[in-house]
Amino acid sequence: MIFKVNPAVGQPLYIQLIQQIRHAIETGLLVDGETLPAIRSLAAELVVSPNTIVKAYSELEHEGLLELRHGSGVYVSAKRRVKSRADLVRAAQLKVRKAIENLRDEGFSDEEIHRMVEAELFYASRAGRNA
Repeated sequence: MIFKVNPAVGQPLYIQLIQQIRHAIETGLLVDGETLPAIRSLAAELVVSPNTIVKAYSELEHEGLLELRHGSGVYVSAKRRVKSRADLVRAAQLKVRKAIENLRDEGFSDEEIHRMVEAELFYASRAGRNA
């Protein structure tokens, strides 16, 4: 896994690293039990202070996404409290699939279902209910 930080962005480097690691975990690029680079080696690779890496790793450990095992390394936590983004997307897709099946069972065509979904998205966003 390759991480990159950019001092010109105006965002602290440790935050950039946190966001990249969090995204990699949420999307399944990093999986439970996988080892992350050691603090010193990642700091050398990114040309940043080891304290920057320690701060990012510590924050992610506090969130329950990483486990820091002194003398052993840094691992993606198998006990994390947060569902991965990939898991959330799969669950949402299942809900959509079931809703479509139910509407088809009620006799609606795919075109009618499509128009209903578009209308709901349109009106939800106008009403401020869209996240």
